[in-house]
Amino acid sequence: MIFRVAIPTPLYRLFDYRPPVYGPEAALPGCRVRVPFGRREAIGILVSLADSSEVPLDKLKPVLELLDARPVLTPDLFHLASWAARYYQHPIGDALQQALPVLLRQGQPDRFQHQTLWRAATTATMEQLSARAERQRELLALLLDHPQGISTDALRAEGGNPALLKTLAEKGLAVPFEHLPALPHADEQGSDILREPPLPLHDEQQAAVEALHQARGFTPILLEGVTGSGKTEVYLQAIQRCLEQGTQALVLVPEIGLTPQTITRFKARFRVPVLALHSGLTDRQRLDAWLWAREGSARILIGTRSAIFTPLRNPGLIIVDEEHDGSFKQQDGFRYHARDLAVFRAREYDIPVLLGSATPSLETLHNALSGRFHHLHLSRRAGNAKPPRFELLDIRQQQLDAGLSTPLLQRIHEHLARGTQVLLFLNRRGFSPALVCHDCGTPVDCTRCDARMTLHRKPPHLHCHHCDRQTPIPRQCAHCGSTQLRPAGNGTERIEERLADHFPHTPVLRVDRDSTQRKHALERIMTQVHSGAPCILVGTQMLAKGHHFPKVTLVAVLDADAGLFSADFRGMEKTAQLILQVAGRAGRADLPGEVLLQTFNADHPMLNTLVHTGYDAFAREELGLRRGGHLPPFAHHALIRAEAGQPALAENFLLSLRELADQQQLLPAGVQSIGPFPSLMEKRAGLFRAQLLLQSRQRSPLHQALAVLTGLMQAHPESRRVRWTLDVDPVDSY
Repeated sequence: MIFRVAIPTPLYRLFDYRPPVYGPEAALPGCRVRVPFGRREAIGILVSLADSSEVPLDKLKPVLELLDARPVLTPDLFHLASWAARYYQHPIGDALQQALPVLLRQGQPDRFQHQTLWRAATTATMEQLSARAERQRELLALLLDHPQGISTDALRAEGGNPALLKTLAEKGLAVPFEHLPALPHADEQGSDILREPPLPLHDEQQAAVEALHQARGFTPILLEGVTGSGKTEVYLQAIQRCLEQGTQALVLVPEIGLTPQTITRFKARFRVPVLALHSGLTDRQRLDAWLWAREGSARILIGTRSAIFTPLRNPGLIIVDEEHDGSFKQQDGFRYHARDLAVFRAREYDIPVLLGSATPSLETLHNALSGRFHHLHLSRRAGNAKPPRFELLDIRQQQLDAGLSTPLLQRIHEHLARGTQVLLFLNRRGFSPALVCHDCGTPVDCTRCDARMTLHRKPPHLHCHHCDRQTPIPRQCAHCGSTQLRPAGNGTERIEERLADHFPHTPVLRVDRDSTQRKHALERIMTQVHSGAPCILVGTQMLAKGHHFPKVTLVAVLDADAGLFSADFRGMEKTAQLILQVAGRAGRADLPGEVLLQTFNADHPMLNTLVHTGYDAFAREELGLRRGGHLPPFAHHALIRAEAGQPALAENFLLSLRELADQQQLLPAGVQSIGPFPSLMEKRAGLFRAQLLLQSRQRSPLHQALAVLTGLMQAHPESRRVRWTLDVDPVDSY
């Protein structure tokens, strides 16, 4: 019997081993094995058993250890990861490992972390201890007061001396035992799963909930609802039905910053266990949550992208909130898209999958318009909230103060005078995006990237946001020696500084990756905002998603032109989504809201379509342009990216790859190759990058081409000097 094992390596193959010399030979696919691999040992996943091997049996090494008595990867997860590896053209060993928590990848036991507790023996009495053994008597009294058991830390907190536990155990008065930690947040009482009643629904919400209740089997649904329309309440009531039927719900959110507030709202509604899965957890916490989900005890799972690989014992519903968000696409390594895997997984489970967004991706919208997805609409806001009023603020020939126009400053003053709050959006953190010599005009560039260093003032330093290189602020220009180095352009730090000067009596709260690095920093800012006192929020796209600010009545986008002329064909779509998402923070309660878009292109046709007729009209126009250009979703793309330490090496590697494929006519009919060409940022983190684009009207020929090219790249003589990756269905072209 031959064990065929997937090992996390860049190689697109399985490895054969003999059964373990010691221990059971019987094993099932999905179990972990410890195997010798070169000069080291590796943890692999058993994929299949075979009765023969291409390698002579005397050359095969035996499995060192079978780590699991039962598959650690349930059959559905094994199938999901295997399918994803094939679809995204990724080595199966790495794909299967990505479906496991970190501790299981390291070979840790597939079980909860048991805790050792102590309790008094059933026959123990205080009379069995001498009156002179005062400390032992105190300890035994504590044990008698906790018949369910108590940890050594808890004993110490109550004044006991855990060092004497061994003495009591030797006297037969104390007994240690292993205790499984209780499932957190589990206060389910009988059949009552609700902690608070559902909110009343308007007619569109009611229709959406009823459609979800009537869904049978695999039903992909797009819930397109304007910001503030009550999509979350639809989620909650759909999950309620799921829980009443005894099944589990998996909810994917785009960013870790949204997870705590989502969990808080779900816990406030339901009595059932609600667990989080995201990168902010410790490895132990993540494994325990993963195991609770596999056992079916965790009824609601909320997590970011990687949570799509959470096992579900009784799946009933999958929800992807803000489905358009680019963070659902893994951008390195195993480049899967969690939204698309959610649809695939729902189809395998034969359950509904709900994709929610105010600004759906054009791929999802195309699926809805073509009838492949059900399409539900929430066209108005919940309660008495009215949609905000949009205004394009033409700033051509205006004097700007750090990006702030005089009309905008006047509007801010008016709204603060009414006792409301203001939100200013600029998707550039730091003080200034460049530091430039005032005498010769030379900017301070990153030595490892084709990018300028961003100036930060808190603390003072230069920072490349592409490779994370950080340096002190130079005293003079490296080109001409001048000391006249000045910031050029504006970032959130600079806007915060200027607003503090203009409005000295109003708190200015900055929300970006820098200001929220410390633990609970974002929660403290949100608490201050939700107090309702007048304030000015300044931030990046962290402010654009999921937040509810009842007192914000003015939202200003300081640079609405960003992305209008992007080299990425998705640039306009991403710009529109970001503008509408951040605009949705205005006027979400009874107070009317307005949105100002500062722009140098007030007559831009797509910008006017977006502002005056809404996202739906914009998206249909953009889909028409995509159809004419044979671009996704009317064609399918894959990018082969290559990078190397020497200029032109990566581009030449891809060129020779394309020429070889053309000469041998290896690409299927209908597959077109474009390039190779340098990446939009050719040099990044010290490596020179190039890419080759493949496109096809049909998916199948494209994947056939990728399989051929993968084999060519692995056998290419330059493959050791060039690092290459495949990106199927890319969402970024840089």
